[in-house]
Amino acid sequence: MSTATSTTATPTPDHLAEEFEALFGYRPLGSFRAPGRVNVIGEHTDYNLGFVLPIAIDRAVYVAIGKRPEGGAEGRIDHSTGESATVEPPRRGESIRIVSDHRDRAGQRLSGQFTAAELVPGTLPGWLSHAAGVVDEIAKTTGTTVGGVDLYIESTVPVGAGLSSSHALEVAVLIALDEVFVLGLDDREKVLLTQRAENDFVGAPTGIVDQAASIMTEAGHALFLDCRDLSARQIPFDLDAEGLRLLVIDSKVSHSHSESGYGARRKTCEESAAIFGVDSLRELADDVDLGELTDEQRKRVRHVISENARVRATVELLADNERSTVADHDDRIRAIGDLLVASHESLAYDYEVSCVELDVAVAAAMGAGALGARMIGGGFGGSGIALIHADQVSAVSDAVITAFAEHGFGKPDIFAVSAGGGAARFD
Repeated sequence: MSTATSTTATPTPDHLAEEFEALFGYRPLGSFRAPGRVNVIGEHTDYNLGFVLPIAIDRAVYVAIGKRPEGGAEGRIDHSTGESATVEPPRRGESIRIVSDHRDRAGQRLSGQFTAAELVPGTLPGWLSHAAGVVDEIAKTTGTTVGGVDLYIESTVPVGAGLSSSHALEVAVLIALDEVFVLGLDDREKVLLTQRAENDFVGAPTGIVDQAASIMTEAGHALFLDCRDLSARQIPFDLDAEGLRLLVIDSKVSHSHSESGYGARRKTCEESAAIFGVDSLRELADDVDLGELTDEQRKRVRHVISENARVRATVELLADNERSTVADHDDRIRAIGDLLVASHESLAYDYEVSCVELDVAVAAAMGAGALGARMIGGGFGGSGIALIHADQVSAVSDAVITAFAEHGFGKPDIFAVSAGGGAARFD
């Protein structure tokens, strides 16, 4: 799923305010940011009510928001380009106008306009449906009809890379509307509201990890989240202090069966849980007898059970790492790397959501000395990650790029991320 935009330069609050005023003709009330996420470990466990360990990354979706003055501003000149602003005049006083920094092939900014009352699932284009879903769910959840506002969006989260750009958009829009309309939502309510928007309005059967990571994570930490009750612990994960880097390897491929494959796997997990008479696969013991399942069900269940165990093991290693000696510390970091590789193998062979590009990326990174590597996200394309020492960035990156070229793949986009803070006002 794509969001409105994806650039690389981090905007400033002044820049967002200036762009907003150029488009809408008045100053915004403020700006907000919501980060994308990398799931260190714990893939396809969230909708099975298991455990995940994501970080909020230092790339985010930014939203400037304003309430229209009486009479409605009709847009101005985009002074950054000299072109006429693409924003439409407000059709109704209660309408919501959204403009993105991303441009279509004709060079026009992507934009849209709707009212809360007219929202119907499936009627708005991809990126806009994520924002509209939040507005729709706010009305259902809180009874507040959002309207008479304008939003300007920029993003530094790569689109289609499995870093949750669409969820970051939803969260950024929600926290902006939460403040402007004084909704008073707590973190748990925000997480659940954005998940419902994604499931019910956008129509994607996603779990809870992406929204939770964007909303709840503290800088320099990973979020150990129990997806059954949303209880969470902040686990120290300061990569810079450890002399480590987490490389994101964006394969820039997305295979056509990603949407249907995700839903099919979720359905298989739900059917398997029903066979055992439990609400979710989370309830199954690590040594449960899987003999009565089909081969496909057995593999899916085996992944979920083993992945939950890997998350717990990673948390224990990270929590104990602060008290370890230097030698023991190195052993623990390598053990985490081994768990990442085991996660990838399970995703590739038991859950069957990897692809040849991601397999090549993981193999090349490990061959160049990475401590660990695996695919992330829903699968069938997107990104992988590699845990490396700080001085290995060039060597690992070059090895992956070379391997892609040798296989005839396009050049991947590779960059390091750090564990940033969660969604907040951006002043």
